[in-house]
Amino acid sequence: MYRIVERRQLVPDTHLLVVEAPHVARKVQAGQFIILRPHDEGERIPLSVADWDRDAGTVTSVFLEAGASTMQLAKLQPGDTLPTYMGPLGTVAEVERVGTVVCCGGCYGIGALLPIVRAHKEAGNEVICILEAHSSWLLYWVDRHREVADQVHVVTSDGSAGDKGLSFDILQQRFDAGQPIDAIHAIGCTFMMERNSLAALAKQTPIRITLNPVMVDGTGMCGGCRCVVNGERKFACVDGPEFDGREVDWTALVERRKSYRAQEIASLQQYESRGFLGSSAAVETLGERDE
Repeated sequence: MYRIVERRQLVPDTHLLVVEAPHVARKVQAGQFIILRPHDEGERIPLSVADWDRDAGTVTSVFLEAGASTMQLAKLQPGDTLPTYMGPLGTVAEVERVGTVVCCGGCYGIGALLPIVRAHKEAGNEVICILEAHSSWLLYWVDRHREVADQVHVVTSDGSAGDKGLSFDILQQRFDAGQPIDAIHAIGCTFMMERNSLAALAKQTPIRITLNPVMVDGTGMCGGCRCVVNGERKFACVDGPEFDGREVDWTALVERRKSYRAQEIASLQQYESRGFLGSSAAVETLGERDE
């Protein structure tokens, strides 16, 4: 059993989770993920690693309440335990000294991006962060990124903080202005990563994105996270989760992410019927974050 050291809401629907897992903390590196279960009968949930403390033996993730299982996870408190906490899983982020790197994060990706920002700084790169949210009240960890990155740009859809727009708007402005961009990292919803990848493709700039489709066993055996990269079938859990965004078949990925929509809605409705949810709003909006 793995003890929860901290679990708190950062902004609405987005939570910080710190778990005591020395075996993971000893080995984890930027870009990797873990798989956990919130209880003995729960499904396996993949979460990107947002930080770790090797001395304390703890691992930190930032997760979004996106379905019944993550809602169950959001109800756990410090001192509670998890029956399963596997990791580190996935490939390590591709980081090398290239010059100027733009790192884009949105939603849960703001947290997951931090180790990659840190790794690029340690490699000797100039790091520019673009953090996006729909509104100011959905932003978090801006100060943490400012402690590491050379520059941090905040952008919101409603213009309530920073510039109005989304991360790819700022990225495109940098391209149009001829400002140096030698590599890009982007973590967030599918739409955000696709748009940044298309901007990078037009300029033939390397971009690494993190795919978080439906993962189940984390070994590539279930096939739930199949994706097409450079015309070849890949599995996000074992071949990724990081890929070259210019090579991803985004149309196929979006369709793949819709495959389990009916089951996810049914699970939420069952969860609601047991009195765990106050309204059906989550059921009605399920999946909108990726569109």
